[in-house]
Amino acid sequence: MKKHLTHFSLFLLSFLLLTSCENYGQLEVKAKLPKILEEVSGIQYDSKEKAFWMLNDSGNKPEVYLVTTKGKITRTLKIDALNTDWEDITQDKQGNLYIGNFGNNANKRKDLQILKINARDLNSKKRIGVEQIYFHFPEQKNFPPKKKKMYYDVESLFEWENNLYVFTKSRVKNEIGRTFLYRIPNKAGNHLAERIADFTTCPEKYCWITGADISDDGKKVVLLNHKSAWVFTDFIGDNFFSGKAKEFPFGHSSQKESITFKNDSTIYVADEDESGTNSGRNLYSLRIKKSR
Repeated sequence: MKKHLTHFSLFLLSFLLLTSCENYGQLEVKAKLPKILEEVSGIQYDSKEKAFWMLNDSGNKPEVYLVTTKGKITRTLKIDALNTDWEDITQDKQGNLYIGNFGNNANKRKDLQILKINARDLNSKKRIGVEQIYFHFPEQKNFPPKKKKMYYDVESLFEWENNLYVFTKSRVKNEIGRTFLYRIPNKAGNHLAERIADFTTCPEKYCWITGADISDDGKKVVLLNHKSAWVFTDFIGDNFFSGKAKEFPFGHSSQKESITFKNDSTIYVADEDESGTNSGRNLYSLRIKKSR
């Protein structure tokens, strides 16, 4: 009797054929993400869950998804807040989640905020309330500023030792890869973000910073752009740009906006769907050198 392929087998075969036709460089494709995550803009590995928290950016539902390494959604958190422009997600040592509702393409928002989800609510099936942490940049005087001062878009966030750190996304011509590091207190209120330092990766279009994370031990920070990851080590205090910087080129360019450490030597990256071409919407891994 002739055996028929199951729907899953057909899907897997199609996926393998499609991905085998594209060169992903140094990246290893781990999974195709569900269609609901076609505009994935934030990812955070949860070592307790052994899975990833993910979210979409503006225009999508105010929901956070727990996703396995195989790309399967196992839990959906419904958040009682607007998705004005969610751009990143991170987690602290206590297990609380933070959503960066601070996408600011036009540099004219006055309601930049970070939403805190309490760890005790991560299994809730009800709509989840959040703590709101507002902030603003003291250097910005006009909304929007002149084109040569458009430094205040934000897509990157992580929490470390009771502070939240954001990395700006430059929209200034010839300074696309420049990012400013700011510190914000991890507590409800309306805070003045404190500028710590700046760093420039490269000046081209796809050099702008779209994601960030810090390793569990606090010894490595990673920044993401569409074509590479930058890893910072041996820094002093929380001036993460004060030490060594090393670029890890992907050898592949796409709309990558999400990055997280899985462990000390492995980072995971996700990219958005490329306008229905079935290129993108992937979960990738990349090996980096371990700390000594």
